[in-house]
Amino acid sequence: MRHGKKINHLGRKSAHRHALLSNMASSLILNKRITTTVAKAKALKKYVEPLLTKAKNDTTHSRRTVFSYLQNKESIKTLFGEVAGRIANRAGGYTRIIKLSEVRQGDAADMCLMELVDFNDLYTKEGAEKKAKTRRGRKSKKEEGVEDANVVAESATEEKPKKAAKKTKKEE
Repeated sequence: MRHGKKINHLGRKSAHRHALLSNMASSLILNKRITTTVAKAKALKKYVEPLLTKAKNDTTHSRRTVFSYLQNKESIKTLFGEVAGRIANRAGGYTRIIKLSEVRQGDAADMCLMELVDFNDLYTKEGAEKKAKTRRGRKSKKEEGVEDANVVAESATEEKPKKAAKKTKKEE
């Protein structure tokens, strides 16, 4: 049983696994899209997403931290330059795993396509970049002012007929 085991070892020793993930992360950053197995893609997602989050803050410390994972100067330049500019407004979920219908011929492993979300132009719309943030919690001041005006206008129109109806009953 695999209770409490969160790391997929991918059939490798730890040093081999770290080198594999580092090389795959560098390839993903440089090429924006790679084809791999589903198991490796899921492990890579956990490895590369924190690095992409660190890249949003372009400081010497964050560059050194990311370099300790990737060990590739070209991928660091691309990550902090081109990629960080595109993912600056995204809160998370920088990668996408698309399962392919094909299997690898040698061992019948399920294959997938892993890509950076903001670099696929097929799924992005022109207006999608200006998408409003989701509301969590209270309404904004502008919305409250509009709704208060609508409530006052509705209540004013409803009160007049009621008062007129009450006066007619009292007069009778």
